[in-house]
Amino acid sequence: MSDTSSGPRTLEVSLGSRSYPIHIGPGLLGQPDALAPWLAGRQVMIVTNEVVAPLYLERCRASLPAGVEVRELVLPDGEATKTLASVEKIWDALLEAGFNRRCTLVALGGGVIGDMVGFAAACYQRGVAFIQVPTTLLSQVDSSVGGKTGVNHPLGKNMIGAFWQPRAVLIDTDTLATLPPRELSAGLAEVIKYGLIRDVDFLAWLEREMAALRDLAPAAMARAIERGCAIKAEIVAEDETEQGVRALLNLGHTFGHAIEAHQGYGVWLHGEAVGAGMLMAAELSARLGWLGDAEVARARAIIEAAGLPLAAPADRSVEDFLARMRLDKKNIDSRLRLVLLRALGDACVHDETPPALLEALIETFPRVG
Repeated sequence: MSDTSSGPRTLEVSLGSRSYPIHIGPGLLGQPDALAPWLAGRQVMIVTNEVVAPLYLERCRASLPAGVEVRELVLPDGEATKTLASVEKIWDALLEAGFNRRCTLVALGGGVIGDMVGFAAACYQRGVAFIQVPTTLLSQVDSSVGGKTGVNHPLGKNMIGAFWQPRAVLIDTDTLATLPPRELSAGLAEVIKYGLIRDVDFLAWLEREMAALRDLAPAAMARAIERGCAIKAEIVAEDETEQGVRALLNLGHTFGHAIEAHQGYGVWLHGEAVGAGMLMAAELSARLGWLGDAEVARARAIIEAAGLPLAAPADRSVEDFLARMRLDKKNIDSRLRLVLLRALGDACVHDETPPALLEALIETFPRVG
């Protein structure tokens, strides 16, 4: 990958009449009328959380045109709040404001806010417009693109939801300046995922640029976000509702979601669980004879370089893991379907893993207290 400037660039998620742009660049939030082209009408509800609101709510308001009716809802922060009760608060606010089908919701925040606001939009009066304004790396490269919305259930992550595409995604890379290092590492897990599943050249670029990415070097970060979004946009355009190739975007997620659900949402960040899950998937791929030791070591090295865990929680039995994994949304007819690696940059969905092999991996995988 060649170097590019950190200036604005635009991608498109191609879905026919529901296609939408992804705008990426510094200083986008706060530009006058930046959100105007994608408003469905004159009623706008900005939904954010207690952490993001003091930092970016006024800037978001400044991106709206004069003359619109703007309401705001500030929710608590954290994965533990990603519940139907929180979504009901959004619906309550919309109804109390008298908002109609021509309203537009703006999701200002990370993946939790984006997923909940999208789900609220999908259901309110049977579907209203929404715009994604992601402020974390994970939401910028992954959850804001593709239309997956929803909330968690105590038995599984993202089990209640809908496919509902935004009208636009506005990624202001300046918002990463306020992102805590742990959250940055969590977002890098999803960036690494794209290289592992689809683009080994991008993976090599990430290996070279990881130090710059962790230092928030503008050109490197803009390039990482752009390539990640481009890969996701390609896959979503090919398979919007995850009937086939879109499942590849879940590399590490079956293991990772099992970690999150068992530990309690928010104890491990989503990206941290996915990082450990990707290493588990790489090691299982090696046990199936698809990856060599050098390829597994390469996957482990880049996950470690991003500051992500290389071990699973210590208080998990094999059966704990398997019980959570059996609830995964990719499973069909009780068959456990895992996203694995035939090679670095070449992922597949595999439903014929010998149970003893999977159990042995879980049993011997490193643990951390």
